Amino acid sequence: MHMKRRLVAAGVAFGVAAATTGTVALTAQADPAEPSTSTEPVTWTVDGLSGTDVAELEALGFDVAHDHGGEAQIIGDEAVADELRALGHEPAFFDTVYKDVPATAQQEGTYYGGYRTVDAIEGHLQDVADANPSLTRLYDIGDSWLKTQGEGGHDVLAVCVTAIAAGDCEQDPDSTKPRFSLIAQIHAREIATGEIALRWIDKLVAGYGTDAEVTDLLDTTEVWVVPVVNPDGVDVVASGGDDPVLQRKNLNDSAGNCGSRAGIDLNRNSSFEWGGDSSYPCAETYQGASGASEPETRAVEDWLRALHPDQRGEGQDDPAPGDARDVFLTLHSYGEYIIVPWGFTSDAAPNDAALRALGASMSDSNGYFVGTNDDTVGYSTSGTTDDMAYGELGVASFTFEVGPDFGNCGGFFPAFSCVEDTLWPENEGALMTAAQAAAAPYGG
Repeated sequence: MHMKRRLVAAGVAFGVAAATTGTVALTAQADPAEPSTSTEPVTWTVDGLSGTDVAELEALGFDVAHDHGGEAQIIGDEAVADELRALGHEPAFFDTVYKDVPATAQQEGTYYGGYRTVDAIEGHLQDVADANPSLTRLYDIGDSWLKTQGEGGHDVLAVCVTAIAAGDCEQDPDSTKPRFSLIAQIHAREIATGEIALRWIDKLVAGYGTDAEVTDLLDTTEVWVVPVVNPDGVDVVASGGDDPVLQRKNLNDSAGNCGSRAGIDLNRNSSFEWGGDSSYPCAETYQGASGASEPETRAVEDWLRALHPDQRGEGQDDPAPGDARDVFLTLHSYGEYIIVPWGFTSDAAPNDAALRALGASMSDSNGYFVGTNDDTVGYSTSGTTDDMAYGELGVASFTFEVGPDFGNCGGFFPAFSCVEDTLWPENEGALMTAAQAAAAPYGG
């Protein structure tokens, strides 16, 4: 556990200033203070790394959070930094992982300043569905790994939002309306993404009939959202309370004796172009024993196939036709990127120009940099959900890397105030642009 640097009314923490009203307002970021204890996990940077070097570090069990073309960000405490030094690397302190938590009472069902637990999210989705029967349908699309083992766990829930007419919100690809689908928290520790997904749902149901843009969208388009793909993992994250646990993967511990590092990276486990990432069970990017081996992966893939018609040929170079419909978006953290296919290869996707054009339209709202993996994070990824949605079905697919890599609103655990003040507002318009493009994302 780290020593929490809580905000108090009379104090100032790095990156924020306490106003006379007691609220917290973002200011220009100062350099973060060094961690208060040697056992506090922080982000270190290590440069001069080749792709082989990064793979070897992952195989040794290091938590490589990002790899920016030779400079990796690695999460760990001072002992981890010492291990890197023993291997001949020179880690430099980059940023804290944990941000300040206001010294106020938190509501039941929340952690780390206000982030909602899985149980609270499930309750909220049920409340929204119950209160808006003419606009919403709530579906159980599959089970988490623990649930398949009879060890608790959760259903994976999806909500459809539209002005429901006959035949709407059915899990059938031959829908009358085009569809925009979105998933979040496939990586459990990317906690701001689930909150953004919930705010997107709430905006739509609250705005129908009062907001002209929302009303037009829901009259013409189905919007589908899975706020939490990895609920077992999120339970682990939330179990830390104000010290959330850095759980990325699901909880399938059958592959080896990895302790707290067990699990499968669900965004390396998709059936499409699976097999190019880590085969080491304790790595954070462990791809699993086979493509779509995990129940959460199968739930999302089957759901996508049930929503979106197959509009693309079998060949890697076969484009989706210009009149193809539907948009898919997966929310991740962090880096402020809009990533377009492909992830598994440096080759351009056959619809590259149209995908970049729609990405640029979304970037008009959030200012994120648009490009492929090579252009953005600087490394390839196999078995990802966005590649599957585009590669198998021809859906215009994107990954948002939400938030910066530095500061109070950066990293995996941004301060909760950042969701409402920064991360949701900057992405609200981008999500609307994506949904409005569902009828003709390729400009056909």
